[in-house]
Amino acid sequence: MALRNIRKYGDELLRKKSRKVEHIDKKIITLLDDMQETMYKADGVGLAAPQVGILKRIVVIDVGDGIIRLINPVIISHEGSQIDEEGCLSIPGEQEKVDRPYKVKVEALNEKGEKIVIKGEGLLARALCHEIDHLDGILFIDKAVDD
Repeated sequence: MALRNIRKYGDELLRKKSRKVEHIDKKIITLLDDMQETMYKADGVGLAAPQVGILKRIVVIDVGDGIIRLINPVIISHEGSQIDEEGCLSIPGEQEKVDRPYKVKVEALNEKGEKIVIKGEGLLARALCHEIDHLDGILFIDKAVDD
C-alpha cells in the first residue's frame, strides 16, 4: 500500500465527473488499498478516487464501524433530512452546514465484483452522499445552507 496525495480545492480535477469502473483488476484493488491507507493517515471518514487524482467511481468510508469499499456506487433511495457540519480532506479547515438525507440506500460493487446494497443513516448516510457527490464533481461547499 502507498499513501496518495490528496488533491486540494482549486484543482480542476475535483470538478470533473468520474468514469464507471468496467473491470475490477489488480490496479483497482491497489487503488482501494491506497485510498484506505490515505484516508486513515489523513484522519478522514471518507475518500473518493478523484481526491487522489483518479477519475474512477470508487469510494472508501469508515465512520467508526469498519471500512466500506465501494465501486460504482449509486444512491437508489433516500429519506428524511439532517443538517449538520461537514468538512472535506480536499478543503482543509473549512466547515459548512449541509442538508443531507437522514437515510440512504446505496447499490455498488464490492472488490470481488459482487453487487451489494449498503443502508446508512445519520453519519454514514452523510458520508455516502458526500463521497458519491465527489464522483460527480460536486463539493460539500456547493450544498452549504444557512441555518
